[in-house]
Amino acid sequence: MTVGALTSLDAAAASPRRTVTTIETSAPGALLRHLPSRGGLSWVRRGEGLVGWGEAARLEVSGPRGLAEAAAWWAEWTAGLDVDDELDVPGSGPVLFASIAFDPEVGTSVFVVPEVVVGRRDGRRWVTTVGDVEPDLLPPPRPPDDAPGARLRYADGALDPASWCASVATAVERIGAGELAKVVLARDLLVSSDVPLDPRRLLHRLADRFPDCWTFAVDGLLGATPELLLRRTGRELSARVLAGTAPRGAGDHDERLAAALIGSAKDRAEHALAVDSLVRALEPFCSTLTAPAEPELLTLANVRHLASDVTGTQHTRGLRGRAGLLDLIGAVHPTAAVCGTPAKDAAAAIAELEGMDRGRYAGPVGWLDARGDGEFGLALRCAELLGEHSARLFAGCGIVAGSDPASELAETQAKFAAFQAALEG
Repeated sequence: MTVGALTSLDAAAASPRRTVTTIETSAPGALLRHLPSRGGLSWVRRGEGLVGWGEAARLEVSGPRGLAEAAAWWAEWTAGLDVDDELDVPGSGPVLFASIAFDPEVGTSVFVVPEVVVGRRDGRRWVTTVGDVEPDLLPPPRPPDDAPGARLRYADGALDPASWCASVATAVERIGAGELAKVVLARDLLVSSDVPLDPRRLLHRLADRFPDCWTFAVDGLLGATPELLLRRTGRELSARVLAGTAPRGAGDHDERLAAALIGSAKDRAEHALAVDSLVRALEPFCSTLTAPAEPELLTLANVRHLASDVTGTQHTRGLRGRAGLLDLIGAVHPTAAVCGTPAKDAAAAIAELEGMDRGRYAGPVGWLDARGDGEFGLALRCAELLGEHSARLFAGCGIVAGSDPASELAETQAKFAAFQAALEG
């Protein structure tokens, strides 16, 4: 745990009891329109979810026990609260937003308790405040400020396209030699703008273009992920696994691409590895667990994915029955969808071949409330804001036997396009 994290724990233990208030509201407007221009937190899909701002508490952790330390910190922080919650639904009351490093043992994971949260679920809306903030003084929703068209400049990240393709070729050779079954290789792209990048405008554009994705923002990492790593509501667990991707086309060509994806032996094998890795990780914690025998197609604006929805019920007894959502996240991450199979060998190959630090890219991102309910996706189709005028974009592909480096490069370009469209308007 970092020194800052220890300070946060000490402060939480020593501070007087704090008040958290949740009231139902009829405040109009899209959730994202409530966000301030900087420092907003978001987890929104099809107009429902949570947005927040301000920092009532913050924790940054790294190391092999980082997630356990975060869970203990959250339990201690919430234990010292006076909570007045009119709704008592998932996402009301105290809420913790989180963005976890792809490799939590090495990278820094960030946890933020907002001062204000606005939520919407099943048509009900609410406002949660921490401390002396008045919930009935919620600022009116507002659209992002108008801005002149930005001039954007792109530059290669850690590897140029040719070098990245060479890494893919090396990975395919190792898969052919039986060293591993799958590895996910990502690349980064740097962008600079002559005008400030407005996170609210980017989130609005992502939400408009990808309504079936979860539009997220935590501590400068923002994007629209199609992949739900794990949702917990009471004892009920669910996840959406994606692996296997094809570009979109026009007219009949689009339908042919869809048929080719659902019939692709390569993509279906890659998808099966991702589903199996999640199921194996969740099985010890579940009394029931169901995964479909066949994947479905998930169609987005720029690509299609093979998708499987996995559902389960957590045990009610024993140590595994007492596991909280962060414990479960630590057990299932990284899945084969973002790392590979076997996970240890794939992670070693990623460290050797990608040539970059992923940071929080492809790590779990989402929220957790004081009941233990919450939702976490994988931080995909995203960018890390490096300042007001620059950002780092990420995209990755699952490499398996038969993967073609040029085709995988084209897939990363299609995935980059999701965030580039938000940047370019």
